[in-house]
Formats: sequence, structure tokens, C-alpha cells
Amino acid sequence: MESAPDAPDAAPAPPAPAVLPAAAGPARPASLSPSRAADFMRCPLLYRFRVIDRLPERPSAAATRGTVVHAVLERLFDAPAGERTAPRARGLVPGEWEKLLAARPELAELFTGEDGARDEERLAAWLAEAERLVERWFTLEDPTRLEPAERELFVETTLDSGLVLRGIVDRIDVAPTGEVRIVDYKTGKAPAPRYRDDALFQMKFYALVVWRLRGVVPRRLQLVYLGSGDVVTYDPVEPELRAVERKLRALWEAIELATETGDWRPRPTKLCGWCDHRERCPEFGGTPPPYPLPLPAPRAGQGRMDAV
Repeated sequence: MESAPDAPDAAPAPPAPAVLPAAAGPARPASLSPSRAADFMRCPLLYRFRVIDRLPERPSAAATRGTVVHAVLERLFDAPAGERTAPRARGLVPGEWEKLLAARPELAELFTGEDGARDEERLAAWLAEAERLVERWFTLEDPTRLEPAERELFVETTLDSGLVLRGIVDRIDVAPTGEVRIVDYKTGKAPAPRYRDDALFQMKFYALVVWRLRGVVPRRLQLVYLGSGDVVTYDPVEPELRAVERKLRALWEAIELATETGDWRPRPTKLCGWCDHRERCPEFGGTPPPYPLPLPAPRAGQGRMDAV
């Protein structure tokens, strides 16, 4: 998922959220993904808005471009190794955009002018940037020498605690010796080294799930940043993944408690400027919608806990 460019030595800009359409009715949390775990750690109220209230969010040009680029890099491996070239990959971009637009017609508003007509110039510039990101990938990896074991793989496992972990892994490579590498494409820029823990948390999450599913600790985690042309690698070890599992269990316990009490507190940070829900946030004078899940009846002599 793409992020806005990072200023040197500044806190990283937030990852652009997936384009979230309106969903039917509220829902209780049933599983944890890397993105939703990151939401809760960033701001519990944001997690509530996305997971329980399922509030729609505006389409993001950056996130949509990331979706198109990911689709191109997945499809490129359908071709024989010798045909996986940069020109071929660039040529896939317009078609993948049109397929996404057919599935999500509301994305057309990203390139609609004030007169209601499509802004062809803005769309062309956006597609050109997607093509540049795809082309940069060829300077970082050689697809003619790669045969991924899995692409865009949905993974899910249930821990002994009952917590369900799930997510979608961009690519899994398996060496002839059986060693596993998990690869994730990022269409933004690599964060400064002191901010890389957040990105690596996502990868360790995937490593934990793959380990639980396959019984093998992945040998390498690899983040490919197409926005800046960087590749960040990390080699996890079993004790570290056990620590990640403990962290996720504690996180899930906090989510379950907030779900039962309705106590979803905002956590203001520099990232609030990118949030679609500022008008609903108490930190900015807003009022959240009524909590849509049942709350426990107050005990005698106690008032009812506020929703937020």
C-alpha cells in the first residue's frame, strides 16, 4: 500500500488506506490483519470507524495507483520468463486500471473535473507515474530469474489462543533448498531507518502466519520500495516471531475490551491530517456516530460508559 513521500528525517507519512466502500451494517471484529492491527495501534477510534462502523472513505489516487501496480507485477509472472520485460509490464498498466475501474466505478471521481468530464491530462499523468513505478522495479529485481511459489496469496491461521490472523502476501519465493522468502511491494518511499519498525511489523506478521501454516520460519523478509528504489531485507528468527505472537494476543485483548465497553479513544498524532474522519473525531470537535454494537447494562450506582 502506498504512502505519501516522506520528508528527510521526519516522521513517515501514513500509509494510504485501502479505498473503503460503504459496507452493510456494523460488525464485530472477527480477525486481525496487519493493516487493521496498525490502525488500532495508531488510533483505536480509527479502528472502530473502519472495522465496526465500516464508514466509507474517499478514494485515494495513491492507494489506487498502488493497487494497479500490484496487479501488474502479479500478472507479469503469467508470461514466460523471457517475456517479462519492462515494456511489457508498462503496457499492462492501462488495462489493469480499466479492469479496476470496471469493478469500482466510483474511482472515476479521482479524475473527474469540475465540469463532470474526465480530466484526461490528470489521468495520463497518473498512469505515467504508475508506469514509472513498474519500470523501476526492474532495477531492483530481475523477474526473468524469479519463479514465485505464490502471488497475492491469501493466508489465514488460528493461533492456540483462538485469534484468527489473516492477510494477503504479495509474493512468496521458495528456494530449491526449501528456504522461504516473503516479498512485499511498496509504491511509496522507504522510511528513514528509525521508522522501519512499523513496516517490518507487517512483514513479521506475515512471517508468523506462514510459519504457523507451513512449520518453517521464513528465511528472509523483503520490502521493495518502488517510490525510492530501495530494498529493505530482514531475517527473522523463531523467538522474535513468538514475541510478535504475544504482542498480537495482547493487542487483540485490548480490541475485545474496547468492543465490549465501546471505549474507543482517539490518539492524536501528526498523521491526523490525512484522516478521512476528522469531522467525527472528538479531538477536532466532532462527534462519533452512536456506537452500533450492544453495550453491557450499567451496574447499579454506575453511569453508562460513553461510546468514546
